[in-house]
Amino acid sequence: MGKLDDKIAIVTGAGQGIGRAIAEKLAAEGATVVVSDINEATAEETADAIGGLGVRADVTDRDSVNALVEQVHAQFGQIDVLVNNAGWDRSSPFVDSDPEDWDRVIAINLYGVLHTCKAVLPIMAAQGSGSVVNLASDAGRVGSSGEAVYSAAKGGVIAFTKTIAREMARHQIRANVVSPGPTDTALFASMGGDNPKLREGLTRAIPFRRLARPADLAGAVAFFASDEASYITGQTVSVSGGLTMS
Repeated sequence: MGKLDDKIAIVTGAGQGIGRAIAEKLAAEGATVVVSDINEATAEETADAIGGLGVRADVTDRDSVNALVEQVHAQFGQIDVLVNNAGWDRSSPFVDSDPEDWDRVIAINLYGVLHTCKAVLPIMAAQGSGSVVNLASDAGRVGSSGEAVYSAAKGGVIAFTKTIAREMARHQIRANVVSPGPTDTALFASMGGDNPKLREGLTRAIPFRRLARPADLAGAVAFFASDEASYITGQTVSVSGGLTMS
């Protein structure tokens, strides 16, 4: 018996990295997982590996998100879990940043969450149950040099999640946040994480003396998604090896 038997879950940005690890964990716990990614090939590859459904969707495009949610609801008749994992950033000091990048960072990290929640929450409300797990970042809790707009967007995700937790509680819908610390992914490498000095400095600062692995985040997400967390809503948990503590 898995914690998520008979649950239908959508995971955005699940083609690789943290999203893929989350999809694998939810499937291992018994969920039927809809793997959504802007990259159709990686979405289908992950879905094939876990026996789920791969769908190309662009979280910045409301029509694309609506089509995804309509397809899932029509096919399965329910949506029990929504995991907003899709994210993107480009690192630079704020004064040197490109305003076009601001738009992309906010579109993916913040508007993406608004779009999926707008489409999914009414379905969950009609069911009288559901769990939303939004991936933020410790950048949104304590700031992160070189990630000003990303920090702003992730801080927005945390505040938004608390509000929907309040608004949707009467429908028995829970909404919580998992905030990763530095995690060993392709996105992290693309932002300078392949620089040995940066990796070494971060590793020294983390009490557990290692970067997070994608699977480290997946366990926390699966807990929030499951009925084991049935009395927990509006919470933010950092999975950071102790880099941040609250």
